[in-house]
Amino acid sequence: MCKEIEGQKLFGSAIILAGGRSSRMGFDKQFIEINEKRLIEITAGRLAQIFDEIIIVTNRPEMHSCCQYKLTSDIIKGKGPLGGIHAGLLAAESEFVFAIACDMPYINLDYIEHMKCVVESSIKAGEDIDACITLKGEWIEPFNAFYRKSLVKSIEEHLESDKRAVYSLLKQLNTTYISEFEARRFSPDWSMFFNMNTMEELRQYSQVTQEEKPNGKVEIL
Repeated sequence: MCKEIEGQKLFGSAIILAGGRSSRMGFDKQFIEINEKRLIEITAGRLAQIFDEIIIVTNRPEMHSCCQYKLTSDIIKGKGPLGGIHAGLLAAESEFVFAIACDMPYINLDYIEHMKCVVESSIKAGEDIDACITLKGEWIEPFNAFYRKSLVKSIEEHLESDKRAVYSLLKQLNTTYISEFEARRFSPDWSMFFNMNTMEELRQYSQVTQEEKPNGKVEIL
């Protein structure tokens, strides 16, 4: 059961960032279909097992008119992923919000629960935590991560100063980092951070899907 901070639910909301230029893929990735169902809906359904509120941040909400989940769009346009995180946080109801991209097909619920425990432990220790992020070496994984709703103002100031990188924002915040070593206990092959940027990566995922489901197929709308 999710705990509360001053009456607000600690966890409960998840945002999926959809769309973008997808220049390397050559099309809008939010419309990939796997086994005749949109990948973004598969992701949302998986997250709905542990989150009460699923929010899809999309630049084309009219294409999701039959979607059962909450839809929102960037308030600050043209700022990349950070603009999407900003819009998602504004729409979210919980204090900490899980964020993932629409092209990340491997959802690791156990690791998400582990991140929740890390956040709770930090709060119990009296730490003022703004985000929970996984490291890969010296690099960060900005998705499959938690962000605090109260970061909205910090993100706005960051974007107004013409800074768009998530990494540069996190350096200014009270960020709790999970080491690569710890994260690999949940995903030895790092698949939970895999995102499809090219047609070759899409084909690789298609092959895995077809092995799991012989009739599996990938469609691009």
